[in-house]
Amino acid sequence: MNKSTCSDPVYLDHAATVPVIPEARAALLHGMDIWANPSSPHAAGRKARSALEDARGRIKNALGWQGEVLFTSGASEALALAISRRKITGMAVSAVEHEAVLRSAGADAERLAVDRSGLVDPQAAALPALVAVQQVNNETGVIQPLHEIAAAVRGAGGVLLADCAQGAGKIPLPDADLIALSGHKFGGPIGVGALLVRDFALLEPTGGQERGYRGGTENLPGVLAMAAALEAERDYLVRVASLRERLELQLAAGGAEVIAGDSPRLATIGAYRMPGVSAAAQLIRFDAAGFAVSAGSACSSGSLKSSHVLMAMGLEPKVASEVIRISIGSETTEAALDRFIAMWLEIAASRKVSA
Repeated sequence: MNKSTCSDPVYLDHAATVPVIPEARAALLHGMDIWANPSSPHAAGRKARSALEDARGRIKNALGWQGEVLFTSGASEALALAISRRKITGMAVSAVEHEAVLRSAGADAERLAVDRSGLVDPQAAALPALVAVQQVNNETGVIQPLHEIAAAVRGAGGVLLADCAQGAGKIPLPDADLIALSGHKFGGPIGVGALLVRDFALLEPTGGQERGYRGGTENLPGVLAMAAALEAERDYLVRVASLRERLELQLAAGGAEVIAGDSPRLATIGAYRMPGVSAAAQLIRFDAAGFAVSAGSACSSGSLKSSHVLMAMGLEPKVASEVIRISIGSETTEAALDRFIAMWLEIAASRKVSA
């Protein structure tokens, strides 16, 4: 593994998107050689259709999924499809869901509260409705107890929708009825994802491609790349967990607050508060020094509004405004993380001097 130098940029925003891995890049280029429309009846179209269906089966095998797979443009579309095409009436969402879920569910959806650890009470999810609870929170890394939540939802006659954009390809899928995932979160390209469906009877078809559940020509190159990314070896999570532990010990020693530090969390994501320094000010300093980090979700960090996730966990607005997200990946080195720690401590120290 190459060691970073002091002049190298340091990318610590893997929860937003990760680099396309070599296996996915090669599959993407191969897919571009199979240029025909998979819906065309001629020989070239049939060849493309065969490759598409082969990839569908490979994705199911890689994920250990026994149900159906519908290809989409990403997790946001998969979530919108699941919510808008549901047959069950009623909708409930956890208060810490991604904006894509909250937007599609609408203001009338029931909100499930979380505790200060960011966790949903499984019994609160026991509703005869479509219940949306994400597997891994994209801002804090908190992993929800979806096994218990699934049992509670099904016991009440409900259907569980799990946003697995952050967890798919890293940890096992939950026992959910509908699962959304996005290729660019685990080494595939941007612009392709999937909705995993336990039973098509859960959804109302409207015609078009993908068994009549999603219109538009399938993104065959993207699908092939996503399949290849899911099949690739992933032996970095133990090392990443060790890196994050080291990061958190040193940041905490420097005065940082680790958000949901006692909760079960995905090894690649952490949220940290620097008391007295706004997230906006931190982002400016880190970016100028060559560090790519974020304040909450990449989809909303540019707005500088308070994180609904942190607010739902009971943090005061000022406290929430001082939190940034660090997300590390397979190519993150110990040397790069040490440089980030040194910069964090420098910014924290400058706040004390100015105070």
